[in-house]
Formats: sequence, structure tokens, C-alpha cells
Amino acid sequence: MTSPIARDTVVDALTERLRDDVLSGRYPPGSYLPPERELAAAYEVTRTSLKHAIVRLAQVGLVETKHGVGTRVRDYERLGGPELLPLLVRTVGPSWMGEIFEVRREIGAQVAAKAAVHITGEQRDRLVELAARLRGAPDAGSAQLTECEIHRVIASATGNRVYGFLVNALLNAYLEVRDVFRYAFADPEAAADRIAPLVEALCAGDRDRARAAADAYLAETERLMLNPPLADQVIRNI
Repeated sequence: MTSPIARDTVVDALTERLRDDVLSGRYPPGSYLPPERELAAAYEVTRTSLKHAIVRLAQVGLVETKHGVGTRVRDYERLGGPELLPLLVRTVGPSWMGEIFEVRREIGAQVAAKAAVHITGEQRDRLVELAARLRGAPDAGSAQLTECEIHRVIASATGNRVYGFLVNALLNAYLEVRDVFRYAFADPEAAADRIAPLVEALCAGDRDRARAAADAYLAETERLMLNPPLADQVIRNI
């Protein structure tokens, strides 16, 4: 049975509830949402609030509304873009993370190779600064965010804004569940040691070395993040 929604942030809460219902398969692609009057009554909201929530879902490409026909769930896996990844990770859970890490590794190696060729002096300085910040990070959370910023600088160094958008989409999906992977950055100095060969190759402008270093780094961090220590596995399963 559908439970009512608190009225303090009704449109935000309703949007989130409907989004979760779509992405979890309650309303599968190709299906129509129940009629507005019925759906509003089920969530105990006004039809005006419901209309606002449906507009938001349409803006992110999850549904489409046709006057006189109704609101249909789009085939978002076929038609959606990378902007949906954070929503999918947040709603469906870590089942997407393996695929995200796979793409992260493949794109990351290409991005690093291109960045090594086009990196500017300012970007080299920024990478060195961030690598030092990572090494001296006061905690795992700070180390995580610094590592993400390193990847953003690398993407920017390619000179191709599309790479930047792709890297941002992957990072945004990862950041939705970053607390689950915080243990991988419990030792900031070790994290800095892992990424050091990549930073060095980029600063040297060595395309081949940067590609190999990125592949090695991303494969190692993927292994760490997807295979937590036993204690962390227990905590995550509680």
C-alpha cells in the first residue's frame, strides 16, 4: 500500500518517490502511470503537486506526457543519458557500480593519455597541489573528495569538454554512494602513493605512460572499492 507523503516538502518528496518507483520497476518502461486523480489520492497530495513532480521527472527523461493520453515511462536505459547514473545508483543501489567502474577504467585511460598531450602548466601545478593535499588529507572523506578533484582536472586537461561531462557523470554517480567506499581512503598517504605515478606521467607529458598509469591506478582502486576488508563487509551488511 502506498504511504502518504509529509507535506513540508511535498513536491520534492513526491518527485523522489515517483522517481524511485520508476527506477525500481514499479512502473516499468513503456507503462503508464495511474491517472492523475488516482495517483494524487494514493499519495495524499494535490493534483497540482503531482503535476509539478511529473514535470520534474520529464525534465530528467524518465517520463513523457501526452495530452489526453497520459504519462508514460520512457525506456530510459535505451534513451537516457549519463545524467541518470546518480539517480540509478541512489535508487537501485550498488548493482550499477560494477558497470560504472568498468567504464571509468576504460574512459579514464583514454582521458589520461589525451590529457598528457594537452596539459597546461597551470594544470600541472594544480595536479601537484592536489596530490600534496591528498597526501595530507585529515580524513578519508577529505581524501575522497580531493581524489575526485584530481580526476576533474585531468578531464579538463584533455581540452575536450565532452570528456569532462562524461567524467563528471561517473563521479556524480560515485559520490552518491561514496560513504560505502570511504575505507579505501582510510590511509590518505597510501592513496597518494597509488595515484602518484599517474600524476608524474601527466606532468611529464608522457602519453603512453599516462595511459598505463591510469589503467593501473583505476584497476587497483576498483579492486579496493569492490572488495572491502572483512570488517567493512560486515558493517555494510548490517
